[in-house]
Order: sequence, then C-alpha cells, then structure tokens
Amino acid sequence: MMYKEDTTFHDLRARSVEDWLSEMENHEDLAVRGGVKVTKDYIMALQKKIDMLEEKNTLKDQYLKKISKG
Repeated sequence: MMYKEDTTFHDLRARSVEDWLSEMENHEDLAVRGGVKVTKDYIMALQKKIDMLEEKNTLKDQYLKKISKG
C-alpha cells in the first residue's frame, strides 16, 4: 500500500524562509534587499533542478520496471 509522503517539515521550512525573505525586502541596507532577489532566484533554480532530477528518476524507474518484466 502506498502512503503519501509527509512533507510538513519541508513545507514549514519553505514558508519560514519565504517569510524571512519577505521581511528582508524592507531592510534599510541596499545589499540585503538586493540579496533577497538573488536568494529567491537561486532557490527557484534549485527547485527546477530538483524537479528535473525527480522526473528523470521516475523515467528511469519506469524503464527499469519494464525491463525487469520483459
């Protein structure tokens, strides 16, 4: 039986980081405000990479399953 993965910790962590970055957007230091955009872009790029690798892994799993049956 398949169970849905519990992502509560990861969801809370992502929200906390996003909230913190939103607060830092209003910081008086220009370098901090500029760093927020860079950080958000970096997190987005990492998430895209994760999604791509997960998709690739799923394709490999499907392929290996077909081969093992055949």
